[in-house]
Amino acid sequence: MSNIKIFTDSTSDLPKAWVQQYDIGIIPLYVVFGNEQLRDGVDITPAELYERVSRGGSLPKTAAPSPADFMAAFEPHVNQGESILYISLSSALSATYQNALIAASEFPEASIRVVDSLNLSSAIGLLVMKAVFAARKGKSLDEVVKLLEAVRPQVESEFVIDTLEYLYKGGRCSGVQNLLGSLLNIRPVIKVIDGKMTPAYKVRGKKEKATNQMLQNALEKSGLMDNDLIVVVHSFAEDEALRLQKVLQENTNAREVALSTAGCVISSHCGPKTIGIMYSKKA
Repeated sequence: MSNIKIFTDSTSDLPKAWVQQYDIGIIPLYVVFGNEQLRDGVDITPAELYERVSRGGSLPKTAAPSPADFMAAFEPHVNQGESILYISLSSALSATYQNALIAASEFPEASIRVVDSLNLSSAIGLLVMKAVFAARKGKSLDEVVKLLEAVRPQVESEFVIDTLEYLYKGGRCSGVQNLLGSLLNIRPVIKVIDGKMTPAYKVRGKKEKATNQMLQNALEKSGLMDNDLIVVVHSFAEDEALRLQKVLQENTNAREVALSTAGCVISSHCGPKTIGIMYSKKA
């Protein structure tokens, strides 16, 4: 096994069991309510976030970890002579990647690599698990980074948002779009393309219709999928997520179809009942 300590951030939405089993370092982003700055998954949970929003009516802001946060996380491992690999939230969505680079530059003698996932949520988690298993097979830091760079363009992320309210309140769609979406009962389906959240298409009607379309899109690409792992991620849509998991288990050759819950940062941007399917195509 390589002497590599793997880090990611809280937006990777990795199941806690994986974090513990594989000793993955998690650096939390911040959820900011007024003057109160809370660490995602440490000081606040998604349930508490939604409760605050329902009481106050306004959404929190989110903020990247500072270079000092990264330095504090990296330093003990640098002192132990370990190599460090950090896999970040997309640089197109956050300053997290840039702040990690600044922190890494403060340890010029250390072996630290920072990889931009160009993605979010469990799609980052897919890359993290690729790195974990490669490191456990004894791959060097450079070899693991090269693997991630090959896999990264193959990662597919698609998710259905139940309400436009959170995108609207967060300034990510106009009031007119929010009103029309509500009146016409439109469910936006989002894909991550070139590191950015991009509206892929809209489905009119019940959310189940949009979710089934997303599921069908994934099943149509099952022959192209890397068979290691598919992740169904959700924010307070567990029953729906379990249904998708079952269908994907029965209709793909994936060794594992895992369930993951979205953390506070993803939830604050997308809102409750968001659900997504994330996987990698064969490189």
